[in-house]
Amino acid sequence: MSESALAALSGGIAASTLLIGAAIAYFVRVPKSVVAAIMAFGAGVLISALAFELVQEANDAGGLVPTISGFLAGAGLFVLADWLLSRAGGKGRKRPEGTGGGTSSGAAIAVGALIDGVPESIVLGLSVTGSGGGLSLPIIVAIAISNIPEGLSSTSGMKADGHQAGYIFGVWGSIAAASTIAALLGYLLFADAGDGPIAFVTTVAAGGILAMVSNTMIPEAFERDKVLTGLFATVGFLTAFALHELGG
Repeated sequence: MSESALAALSGGIAASTLLIGAAIAYFVRVPKSVVAAIMAFGAGVLISALAFELVQEANDAGGLVPTISGFLAGAGLFVLADWLLSRAGGKGRKRPEGTGGGTSSGAAIAVGALIDGVPESIVLGLSVTGSGGGLSLPIIVAIAISNIPEGLSSTSGMKADGHQAGYIFGVWGSIAAASTIAALLGYLLFADAGDGPIAFVTTVAAGGILAMVSNTMIPEAFERDKVLTGLFATVGFLTAFALHELGG
């Protein structure tokens, strides 16, 4: 299989768990504590993958300056986009009780998921170049796990706002397709770039992911379970770290 096909495949695999989470939430009443546990676990997994699979490798290959500048730029871009979306009515897009926005809530959730997911997908595409033309299992697992609670929580919110199955799964199917395309574009646009530019782009995406984890995943998980959030995040971190060590 070609590297470009692997890049698209990695994006598709990770994004498919959005649909899995959506299906679970639509057909099964999932306790908020379970959603919180998965979200906290996914946050820990993502933080570990960022540290050991993305930022460290970007620094080793491209140097400290593009790594730091890219990471700060990515975090700043996500915070700005998240703030603008919140002002437009998407502040509660991951809450199972809904946004209270009716028809507009689906658009807010879709845009929010794209803001969350595009950096992740670009990382997946770039990871093919950094893993010798293969799939980077720790990064795929990290993003796939983190997508499950997003699908769960946001779908519960869309149901609460009165959206039907066709609309809900159409939204998530479109986001999964967009994520697959973003992973492919991440590979095609930067596969032949030098180490410095790849390090910068990788850490722009990584900074956006860390800002997303800090702004949305951990606060939402803690809001629902103030006792075990830290423990589940720790277990997630160690799980991704073990995958990194075993894969290395």
